[in-house]
Amino acid sequence: MKRRNLIVGLGAGFLAGCSKVGKSDPMQSLFKLAEDWHRGAHRALAGKRGLAQEFTKADISPFFRGNGTTDPGDAAYTAHAATGFAGWTIAVTGLVDRPLELTLEQIKALPQRTQITRHDCVEGWSAIGEWTGPQLGTMLDLAGVQPNANYVVFRCADVLNGSAYYESVDMVDAYHPQTIVAHALNGAPLPVANGAPLRMRIERQLGYKSAKYVTAIEAVESLDGIHGGKGGYWEDRSDYQWYAGA
Repeated sequence: MKRRNLIVGLGAGFLAGCSKVGKSDPMQSLFKLAEDWHRGAHRALAGKRGLAQEFTKADISPFFRGNGTTDPGDAAYTAHAATGFAGWTIAVTGLVDRPLELTLEQIKALPQRTQITRHDCVEGWSAIGEWTGPQLGTMLDLAGVQPNANYVVFRCADVLNGSAYYESVDMVDAYHPQTIVAHALNGAPLPVANGAPLRMRIERQLGYKSAKYVTAIEAVESLDGIHGGKGGYWEDRSDYQWYAGA
């Protein structure tokens, strides 16, 4: 069994058994312990800078499906899409010395990384695609992240059930070399269904961590008080783990 499948299988099996018991405070503490174990085991085996597998162009899937929101659909987003996102900006805020607001063209002018990786969805499907964009660490360094920042929160344009989608990672994943702010898929501008004009690629975690339609990146000390406090849209509403290492 491959290392990543072993880790996910053990963690998922443990959580599946626990989820049948209930949502009491003791069980939530157990969930947290399991998640911490998962993160520690994943990073111990792979290393904090270990890379997710990369593939060749011959491996690219003929179709990369959209998932979740495939078009935010509100008036502001539709207007941006009609202009090819010429006026789209992404903010870098929070615990930084130099807050930024970057246009799509400025994002493309930064040093770029292209990687061909597999997207593993929690729903059970996978696809391989080629992603291009600057490393998140480059943008954080431009903004000057402060020492007390422990997490990075991604704010998004899509709204589900009346709440804005968001996700977060810690600084280990924020500065991982394969964590990029992608603007291209398979050598073309990112399609709307896949998160245009900008989406995250958090390659060592499951797909729901790779937030789409990103409008802002915020460095924070704690996730407490941000929406439901669990670090992500689905984490706040389900048994999804905040650390979804794959």
